[in-house]
Amino acid sequence: MKTDVDLGYIFSDSLIEVISTFSGFFVSVLSEDRDDSFDGITCVMAMHGNKNGTLFFSLAEADVRILCSSILGIQQDEVTTGDIEDAMCELLNMIAGSARLRLSETDYMFNLVTPFIFKGENIMLFTKNKTSIISQIIGNSTISMKLKVIY
Repeated sequence: MKTDVDLGYIFSDSLIEVISTFSGFFVSVLSEDRDDSFDGITCVMAMHGNKNGTLFFSLAEADVRILCSSILGIQQDEVTTGDIEDAMCELLNMIAGSARLRLSETDYMFNLVTPFIFKGENIMLFTKNKTSIISQIIGNSTISMKLKVIY
């Protein structure tokens, strides 16, 4: 098993790949993030396997509408709450699936669990006895999203 992997790079690169492939937006890491709170819509997935962890993916509602509009090929005002929730969960599934494939030959192999959503401002989500591997703001001049991985 390979143990010298850059988990931060693997997860952020997976997000960048998924967003650019399905929306056509080129995004990149904008900054490290030190804030433990989440605003807007946050999708969360537990990861279970050789090592357990939690994956957080968060966007402001306006940014999710832009993303959904691009992915679905509809106008922003046609995007429904159901579209937003489905898109957030599906995007996180694809991000986690991409990272899972990249980590399949390492000590960080994990199984996917159904993601769930939190909505609101300044939501604080904590995990016990875990270390943040990555907490980044990823985006471009149009959209911004937060990715946090805890193992």
